[in-house]
Amino acid sequence: MSNTFGQLFRVTTFGESHGPAIGCVIDGCPPGIALAEGDFTADLARRATGRSRHTSARREDDAVEILSGVYEGATTGAPVALLIRNTDARSRDYDRIARQFRPGHADYTWWQKYGTRDPRGGGRSSARETTMRVAAAVLAKKWLAQRHGVRIRGHLAQIGDVLPRSHDWDAVEQNPFFWPDAGQVPELEAYMDALRKSGDSVGARVRVVADGVPPGWGEPVYGKLDAGLAAAMMSINAVKGVEIGDGFASVAQKGSEHRDAMTPDGFRSNHAGGVLGGISTGQRIECSVAFKPTSSLRLPVEGVDLDGNAVEVVTTGRHDPCVGIRATPICEAMMALELMDQALRHRAQCGDVGEVAPRIPAGEGAADG
Repeated sequence: MSNTFGQLFRVTTFGESHGPAIGCVIDGCPPGIALAEGDFTADLARRATGRSRHTSARREDDAVEILSGVYEGATTGAPVALLIRNTDARSRDYDRIARQFRPGHADYTWWQKYGTRDPRGGGRSSARETTMRVAAAVLAKKWLAQRHGVRIRGHLAQIGDVLPRSHDWDAVEQNPFFWPDAGQVPELEAYMDALRKSGDSVGARVRVVADGVPPGWGEPVYGKLDAGLAAAMMSINAVKGVEIGDGFASVAQKGSEHRDAMTPDGFRSNHAGGVLGGISTGQRIECSVAFKPTSSLRLPVEGVDLDGNAVEVVTTGRHDPCVGIRATPICEAMMALELMDQALRHRAQCGDVGEVAPRIPAGEGAADG
């Protein structure tokens, strides 16, 4: 099975939701990046459960141990190994469903592929694994910012049928929803309280953007930047759709509307999401990610057990009524990992090309919001 992401900046994760620990090994990390265990705290806290009553009540310390690849506070070029101990797993919550296949989960497909499975919290298929992606992306974000001035940000762009009425980046980090309209937070609180009381769940959409990406990253055929971003986002648990730029809205657009006009002063728009022909344009990279509703519900549903018998499945334990609420840092992480890998691949083949004239400013496609 594949547990490694990337070609040059390679991140291999390991561990299960209810095992003793989770971890990752980052190979191909450039030397000289300042790194300490405290550098991981902020991003891991943003991803963590238990941040509000609207996410799973599981509370993990998420304390990172740096096992290798760092000397005197900086990366050495050797593999960077990171470990996080699991401290709040409650495996008994899964005793009842250990012999059942939960509809909407990876239980059945994992069983069909491997002939065995770890039912505790979803095992390897748990969103717990994404903790290490966020940890690895701390390095990628540092390098991208220092070398190229790249800034990666995300926010929740939709919960169920609720959409933001305004957009303020400063508001995103001030509420547990990563929501860009502070005035709507009470509305979201009430919406989620009612949903949790009903025992049901809902889907969500996360938008993640990268500013400062220079033109030229990506490849024109099999190594397209947008294809890599789509694969990176689709690798996240519960993701069912990815859009680059206008995405599916492009279907209803005319060509005269969708094409992004260019002037010496900059691009007039950014319907393409900062990627043309699989290669970055120098505009903001725009990506939206659709998350399905959580399938772990206390509402009963028809299912089958390991013997093929019909059973009623009721999922107990601690689960998110909307996984998208804490998915923003994960989507940011996957964009950072993909951009880091693309940057190193570009440097390896085309580092001698340098900046090519003319270079069109990002223009209106880089506007906030």
